[in-house]
Order: sequence, then C-alpha cells, then structure tokens
Amino acid sequence: MAIMITDECINCGACEPECPNTAIYEGGMQWTWGDGTSLTQVEKDGGVVIDGKAPQPPISDEFYYIVSDKCTECCGFHEEPQCAAVCPVDCCVDDPDYRETEEELLAKKEWLHAS
Repeated sequence: MAIMITDECINCGACEPECPNTAIYEGGMQWTWGDGTSLTQVEKDGGVVIDGKAPQPPISDEFYYIVSDKCTECCGFHEEPQCAAVCPVDCCVDDPDYRETEEELLAKKEWLHAS
C-alpha cells in the first residue's frame, strides 16, 4: 500500500527530501510524474497520455501530501518508508485506499525508474 499524510501534519517538511520517488509535495504545490523519476509520459486508463513534465493539480492545499501512484513505500531503496521514519508527529501512515503487495511496489519502482 502507499503511504498517506494525515491532517495532523505540522508542515515541517522533514519527509519531502527523504522520498526516493519525489512523491511528496508541499501543500498547494503542483506535482509532475517526471519529478524524481525517469517517466517522460504516462498513459492513464482510457488511453490518455500525460507528459511527464505537465503540472498536475495539488492533492492537498493545506498539508504536505503523497502522490499514491508514485509511492513505493521505499521498496527497492530502503527497508522502511523513510517519510514515516523521519516524521516527528507520526502522520505518515499506511493509506488503506491503496493496497499493494511487495511485488507490486517493486514493479512500480521499476516502472518509475526504468532506464
């Protein structure tokens, strides 16, 4: 599963630089698929192709947030999610809406960082 940031976030920013996939963004900031990945474009359901550099709308305007489709729980990089390890208020938690096996997370890592 992916990690999510709860509304208990104090906006300290400790988590953001720890993410190997650049899946964490400050509240109100746009994100892109290409940030921190090798993705130049992404094909979504229905065949819609999104440029990897195209800005995407923020998921939260108030708190740091994690783009679930880019989160691999640090599989293939670290033994545990680094955002959760450094969070001083323990607000980086498992997201029950995104359940993935270790194999799925590793496949996502390979997709995000294909050379």
